[in-house]
Amino acid sequence: MSSEEKLQQAQEFIVANQHDEARMCLLEILKEDATNKPALIMLGGSYFAMEKYVEAEMVFERLILLEPGVGQFSIGLFNTLWQMNRQEEALEEIKRFLSHADPDLENETIGQYIAIINQLDDIDNLD
Repeated sequence: MSSEEKLQQAQEFIVANQHDEARMCLLEILKEDATNKPALIMLGGSYFAMEKYVEAEMVFERLILLEPGVGQFSIGLFNTLWQMNRQEEALEEIKRFLSHADPDLENETIGQYIAIINQLDDIDNLD
């Protein structure tokens, strides 16, 4: 079975909420190609869905090492850190991402982060 077929199978498992089966498919792909970004993003998302945040964090950090300016990877890490009540680190991830992102390619993610920062400022102003 090709990597593409395994990715498709993993996606079907994820849609069916069978994250353990998806994880096994994805790990099989990553044994052959440790930098397969589609497999890594699916694996990180699957860990996140299973609330295995430590594992998700490791996967998203690995993706960021491969491509520091990709919004999807940054959002994955930000959400994971936030779920683990590591808000300061999550905010640091925003800063890190903004320093690496191409504004033309990552306009949507930048906009999402600006909205988050504005919401946090509004909350701080209520205190």
